[in-house]
Amino acid sequence: MDQTQLKQQVAKAALAYVPDDAIVGVGSGSTVNCFIDALATIKGRIDGAVAASEASAQRLRDHGIRVFDLNGVSELPVYVDGADEITEHLHMIKGGGGALTREKIIAAVAKKFICICDASKLVPILGRFPLPLEVIPMARSYVGRRLVAMGGTPALREGFTSDNGNLILDCRGLDLRDPPTLEGELNQIAGVVTNGVFARRRADVLLLATAEGVSTRLAKS
Repeated sequence: MDQTQLKQQVAKAALAYVPDDAIVGVGSGSTVNCFIDALATIKGRIDGAVAASEASAQRLRDHGIRVFDLNGVSELPVYVDGADEITEHLHMIKGGGGALTREKIIAAVAKKFICICDASKLVPILGRFPLPLEVIPMARSYVGRRLVAMGGTPALREGFTSDNGNLILDCRGLDLRDPPTLEGELNQIAGVVTNGVFARRRADVLLLATAEGVSTRLAKS
């Protein structure tokens, strides 16, 4: 089974968590694209979706699924998104596609966060994947210096601007053994909009695609 088939498999499995007559939170990325395609098969059962990126919003509209502004939504029962890395504790690094801020906002609103990914994303400790930070443009150099002082090696994501009009710094070398603490520390740096550690609001359920099928893992205390 190739990577695309694994993504399609886990995307279909996530449909079981979508309640009828609901507005669904939808993330971004290639696995989420598969989920949007799967969601289109039950679009008559849902009211619509809130999207974490302009690309996801357009894909939803192309399928005839109504896209809502989050400010006009009073309740979001479920949010489905992927991860660049995830641990057994369901702490994640996200933001490889640059949508981390909107993803973090929707995750905060949702009652249940379902992470969908293949087994290659499961790691014992976060940090192999570079950690993205969304940064206000005028703060780029300052934030970079602060990251270096913390032991990191930041690099500007060349030629990329987020949907919010900001820059992305991808940082390697930070100590991610305590993800919730690092997440809070990074967000205190002036000019950081948010960072790609999803630990304070981690996933509630991980659906992990393998060649043997989809396994379900729940957040550990």
